[in-house]
Amino acid sequence: MESQHMLSVLQQVQDGTLDIHTAYEQLKISPFEDLGYAKIDHHRAIRQGTPEVIYGAGKTAVQMEGILHSLLSHCPENILITRLSEESAAYLAGRFPLTYDKISHIGIVNRREYRSASGTVVVATGGTSDIPVAEEAALTAEVLGNHTERLYDVGVAGIHRLLAHMDSISKATVIVAVAGMEGALASVIGGLCDCPVIAVPTSIGYGANFHGLSALLSMLNSCASGVSVVNIDNGFGAGYLASMINHIGGNKK
Repeated sequence: MESQHMLSVLQQVQDGTLDIHTAYEQLKISPFEDLGYAKIDHHRAIRQGTPEVIYGAGKTAVQMEGILHSLLSHCPENILITRLSEESAAYLAGRFPLTYDKISHIGIVNRREYRSASGTVVVATGGTSDIPVAEEAALTAEVLGNHTERLYDVGVAGIHRLLAHMDSISKATVIVAVAGMEGALASVIGGLCDCPVIAVPTSIGYGANFHGLSALLSMLNSCASGVSVVNIDNGFGAGYLASMINHIGGNKK
């Protein structure tokens, strides 16, 4: 059915009854492959510039194996799997060329390093305990073709540690600020730089942190201009958004 639809669209272009731009709009919303337990979107790279990413939590290793076979038939490299357990990673590594990072629980199949944007994504954390979420952001940005610089454990409890990296902050195209506790790092960085800041609240903190809610609310109420906020512990979302921004404004500095 999908092949017939594509042939029909192409035939209309050849006949002159359909212009190229309208044909493109029709073709980019399909196809998908129905595996029963998952519907694999093979045209996501056409629509969004990047292929579908596998969210590993809640999926069995066998399910992910099937999804990977489907994705690799259309995109041969840099398939990203987030929230991948060590057990599932071990299973998949026996069947695919898998690079696995135990800190961020990121898996990458057929990894190939490349740069498709000239700018720099800076990923900063308030503390060492925030690194797992930060690494999810950093690795996501790297897989999507960005140069990434890490500034870890530069929180406001010792703000001189952050100020020692002003050169990196001033040259960044976009900064991902990852912090738990009161989440003040994003506001401070937002007041120091002239680029977009993506704030990532983490669930790190004591009882009144409410598993990241206090950091989330602090970041949402930031008085610094140019600060946007993603969900609690959502390093992937921050890394993906940072990549989009870097590819738009990657010629900065």
